Amino acid sequence: MQGKHYKGFPFLLLGIPSLLYYICRMQEMIDAISGVYKSWKGVEPASIDVLPQSGSDRRYFRIQGADGQTVIATFGINVRENETFIYFSKHFTEQRLPVPRILAVSEDKTIYLQQDFGDTSLLNALEQKGYVPEVYNLFKESLHQLAQVQILGDEGLNYENCLTNEEFGKQAIMADLLYFKFYFLDALRKPYDKQKLINDFEALSSYLTHTEYKYFMFRDFQSRNVMLQNNSVHFIDFQGGMKGAPQYDAASMIWQARTNLPDEWKTNLLEDYMDSFEAIIQKPLDRGVFASQYNGYVLIRLLQVLGAYGFRGLFERKAQFLTSIPLALHNLKWFIENNSLGLSVPEFKKVLEICVDDEIIKKFTPVQADEQTPLVVKICSFSYKKGIPPDASGNGGGFVFDMRGIDNPGRYEQYKTITGRDKPVMEYLERQTKIQEFLNGVFNIVDISVEDYIKRGFSSLAVNFGCTGGQHRSVYAADALARHLKNKYNVKVDLYHVEQEAKNWINTIEKVNS
Repeated sequence: MQGKHYKGFPFLLLGIPSLLYYICRMQEMIDAISGVYKSWKGVEPASIDVLPQSGSDRRYFRIQGADGQTVIATFGINVRENETFIYFSKHFTEQRLPVPRILAVSEDKTIYLQQDFGDTSLLNALEQKGYVPEVYNLFKESLHQLAQVQILGDEGLNYENCLTNEEFGKQAIMADLLYFKFYFLDALRKPYDKQKLINDFEALSSYLTHTEYKYFMFRDFQSRNVMLQNNSVHFIDFQGGMKGAPQYDAASMIWQARTNLPDEWKTNLLEDYMDSFEAIIQKPLDRGVFASQYNGYVLIRLLQVLGAYGFRGLFERKAQFLTSIPLALHNLKWFIENNSLGLSVPEFKKVLEICVDDEIIKKFTPVQADEQTPLVVKICSFSYKKGIPPDASGNGGGFVFDMRGIDNPGRYEQYKTITGRDKPVMEYLERQTKIQEFLNGVFNIVDISVEDYIKRGFSSLAVNFGCTGGQHRSVYAADALARHLKNKYNVKVDLYHVEQEAKNWINTIEKVNS
């Protein structure tokens, strides 16, 4: 069997049972998408690029036509979800709002083609350029366009087409609050009155649902869902939208944990958003009430994030989520010290004070190395065919992790000449293997020693990752641990890829001798 070779993914029958179903299924998707494109455009696509999978079950593809123009194809088995997105997109497009136009839909509605806004999100711009005026203006424009979508998009919108609930109400708010309670608060094992807290949750939920303003609510309005193209902002992934308080979306954007916007930006962006909102509805806002309810939704979002970090970190033991908890707690502490809900919820207030107590924050804040810390963590990748690297420190060695239980990309022709630092190999490992689960376990084990060694003033720790050739899995894992330790502990890391350094040295010698 020979498949087409599409840009971004070589569809060959590799004879590996664990990959056979995936490859055949992907080929079916590609063929179906190609058929939809041909029906729409009249010609075969020039190439189809498989895009990284998001947190959902949907798969995305970039199609390039013979004319060089590109479109995005979405494949999703949840037809109801597809129908909702298609309906919202067509409605908003008619209102000339910044969303992708729907270009074609398959008969079974599992595939649709939409306008391509490129690969650069607002989050990408922030990460690349930092907190500069240019990026602030992009956030400001995003919130202005958000107000347009919320208000103008609400006109004539049939909310019966919503994916789940037609309106964001009390039950949804209670669900977010209980998520925080079960997966973060209760894990602290601190005493509080459970019934009084539930009563306060009820009061807060009722307060936030009784608002003068109810329009289209994006529900997941974050910087990664804002695409930048030709100095304009465009919105994607709004299929979870419903009717609700507009402040929720503004809170989601301005207080997104990953962006960690400066406090001055948060204050000014809210004012900018209220200015836009007033201009569109053409009447003044009661800014005190509007801001008070906005604060309530900020709090809901902060607690929802803590619940997610608690679930992934404290219950699923995923190290990267544990490291995010201190930042979330600092955000929560600053918020409750500088804002008021305008509502009496005494037990809830007590619980929040428990969460941001210095003792709790310290509990989740890892020990940090400084300039005087002697510890150096030596991380190596190696080939088991050549043997485990010797420990020059005189300590007799350290951790050795065997990566050979992870499927080896080096067995496949397209990966043989590249390493675990190259994007195709990284994507293969992340999508097709359990390497993230493996590394979460490694992080948990190594972290214990790193924290102890920092406190005790030790100077050396060795961590080795071995695989068959020392080229793919071990290289990826060594790089991942190095990033993790630097980000979490600010510790000195000596990273060495044994086989790759040897190959570089041989190549250098050959060039000198040639």
